[in-house]
Amino acid sequence: MTSIRHLRAAATCSYSTASFCRVYRAPVARNALRFLSSTPPLRDAKHFAPETKIFRDVEPLRQFRKAAFLSNRTVGLVPTMGALHEGHLSLVRHAASENTDVVVTIYVNPTQFGLNEDLASYPKTWETDLRMLHTLDRELASVKGAGRVTAVFAPTTKTMYPMLPPDSSIPGVGSFIEMRPLGQLLEGASRPVFFRGVATVCMKLFNICQPERVYFGQKDIQQTVVIRRLVKDFHLPIDVKIVPTSREPDGLALSSRNVYLGARRRTVGIVLNQALRKAEAQYKAGKRTRGDILWPASDHADQTKMAQDSLESHKRARFEVDYISLADPETMEELDEVNPARGAILSGAVKMMPVEEPNSSEDLGVGGGQIPVRLIDNIVLDPVS
Repeated sequence: MTSIRHLRAAATCSYSTASFCRVYRAPVARNALRFLSSTPPLRDAKHFAPETKIFRDVEPLRQFRKAAFLSNRTVGLVPTMGALHEGHLSLVRHAASENTDVVVTIYVNPTQFGLNEDLASYPKTWETDLRMLHTLDRELASVKGAGRVTAVFAPTTKTMYPMLPPDSSIPGVGSFIEMRPLGQLLEGASRPVFFRGVATVCMKLFNICQPERVYFGQKDIQQTVVIRRLVKDFHLPIDVKIVPTSREPDGLALSSRNVYLGARRRTVGIVLNQALRKAEAQYKAGKRTRGDILWPASDHADQTKMAQDSLESHKRARFEVDYISLADPETMEELDEVNPARGAILSGAVKMMPVEEPNSSEDLGVGGGQIPVRLIDNIVLDPVS
């Protein structure tokens, strides 16, 4: 059988629903765990792993969680918005290597999308997501000492926001959690309600699922800083685990939004990672001031942009650089000089513009190349002695 050591190594690279009633049953042997949900079975539930339950309501999931607690089992939570890819599966593998039970949440949270952002077009791939989790759970079943994907929580928006409809306006009406000024910097400056929505929905999920540990990917680096602050400021008994970014072979960070890129924009989209790598090289060469570290990154982005702008419209992939940042690892505030004892975070965002003069014979991605795609990435500059 595969060892837990091999499982951890793999993680760094990249329903049988019985009767339905509101009954809590005392825990029994692990292989016989069958905690019942009042949620009707989804139409593809028969294809899902036998040990996994799908929940849409809070109370049945809490009953499930209580049973795990009474059985001295541990829960690792992997919050997602669906459209799963290998990066998400890496989080699940990490969670399974450290917990007996993994709970995956699938919920597209409307409050982290601005009024003019891509909520309606965000990819929704429920059946594919369940198949991927099913396949992964079968893999975990063969790994000695690994936990299992024992629950998927897929709530409705009414469940997550029971008192008022979710509000993405500013200042907004409702119950929100905000991190100031952390949530207003970088991504928060470009997307003013984003981190308010992230912090709010994560607090809800943490309260509902009550995990020992929660798992996030490093790709959303500012989000991980926000979540760590949330857990610390509100004294939540949760360990926050950050898993390395999963990437394509050429370095492009995996993202659910990559399906919109198509071949033309996909080729150019690697510009952000290339720019950040050039800045990283400056730091590794001993440079410490902001100008010395960032100028090669900005220059690479500018040169790539000019090269694309010079092409004929039916060949080019235009993009805009939102920011390239050199920030403090705890506050995300911009640095003029890096303290080598603390290190720093390099991060950036670019917006891939809609494809001009699309050709029906080319790979345009989901949406025919007409959906703008925001790409983010980061590199952690480790402290040096």
